[in-house]
Amino acid sequence: MAIGLFGGAFDPPHSGHVALVVGAKARFALPRLTVLVAENPGHKDVELPAAERLELARAAFPDDDVRIDPYARTIDLLRGERFDDPIFLIGADQFVDFLTWKEPEAVLELTRLGVATRPGFDQGLLDSVLRGLSRRDRVEFFDVPPNPAASRDIRARAELGEPLDGLVPAAVERLIEERGLYRGG
Repeated sequence: MAIGLFGGAFDPPHSGHVALVVGAKARFALPRLTVLVAENPGHKDVELPAAERLELARAAFPDDDVRIDPYARTIDLLRGERFDDPIFLIGADQFVDFLTWKEPEAVLELTRLGVATRPGFDQGLLDSVLRGLSRRDRVEFFDVPPNPAASRDIRARAELGEPLDGLVPAAVERLIEERGLYRGG
């Protein structure tokens, strides 16, 4: 039985993340999905501590298992824990950088990749990454609707006290507003 794994900083989780999960559940008929909130992301800085990002992710994904990921890199997670037939879910923008990940070929030995694509994304970029992989058979693409949400832009809007309508799930927006998250120093 396959399990979906969806990791990220979730600073904050947004409607694009939710659309990816909905699309992946449909495409791969996933009975279970685990959302992994990176405690200390190895690839980017975060504004909120892991505990607050975990709460936001639980609000965004109320029907899924949401927990902290203590590993900085995907390969370390996959080696440190055993998952039954995992499909690691990422967006096409992340897949473009997949060859720069720590041990990308080893990642593909331990998991399949489910890569969410959206209309208008440059297929040539995806093809160039695929050509660089020996385990292309472990990469599966699925479509998601276009979504303008980006965590960086959402943080900027929240800092200014602007509405986040449609950019984040309503429960996430409530938490951001109630707690004054991303309002700066």
